[in-house]
Amino acid sequence: MLVTIPDVLKPEEVAHVRSVLETTDWVDGRVTAGDQAVKVKKNLQVPIDAPAAQELGQIILRALAGNPKFMTAALPLRVLPPMFNRYDEGMTFGAHVDGSIRAPGGQRMRTDVSSTLFLPPPEDYDGGELVVHDTYGTHQVKLPAGHLVVYPATSMHSVTPVTRGSRWASVFWTQSMVRDDWRRHMLYDLDMSIISIRSRLPDDDPAVVGLTAHYHNLIRHWAET
Repeated sequence: MLVTIPDVLKPEEVAHVRSVLETTDWVDGRVTAGDQAVKVKKNLQVPIDAPAAQELGQIILRALAGNPKFMTAALPLRVLPPMFNRYDEGMTFGAHVDGSIRAPGGQRMRTDVSSTLFLPPPEDYDGGELVVHDTYGTHQVKLPAGHLVVYPATSMHSVTPVTRGSRWASVFWTQSMVRDDWRRHMLYDLDMSIISIRSRLPDDDPAVVGLTAHYHNLIRHWAET
């Protein structure tokens, strides 16, 4: 399931993030790549333990906590601290699958959902599309500044070469309460239907009550905490 979420960061938050990143040191992105990804990864990133990364990561985590669409799409149990990467002209990231386990602070966590938060407006650079391959085909994603895309961490994906400008983004991973993507997809569609029905019917209507109960009982059945 691939879901785009608009305006996760407000314009003033995007401006602040970009201003901090402009004065931050960047390192070779391959320092955090796995055995497969290191061969196809060519980008820059802010060190994970850099004060700037930790400050800006908290801004993003606070925004995610207040975003209902992210909550229903990812059903997060744990969210890894956001990382920040940069693709200048000629940089790219070939096809790869994200590592299945990460260990922030020594605590192992499964990566179920990948997320990319775009920071510059799309007209500022050419290329740099996120390409996600799934059972329904190939999807190219290039979003406005402050918009987010979430997709299964099991998906093969890549970033096309940047041919003009510079593409900056924040990337992070979520361990979901529901590890199976198809089940998350069904729950997301059901929740979107409930929201639509609630816009037309009162909350105590039997259809609303019944569907909401069904939604929560499915989460109760499938969730791992």
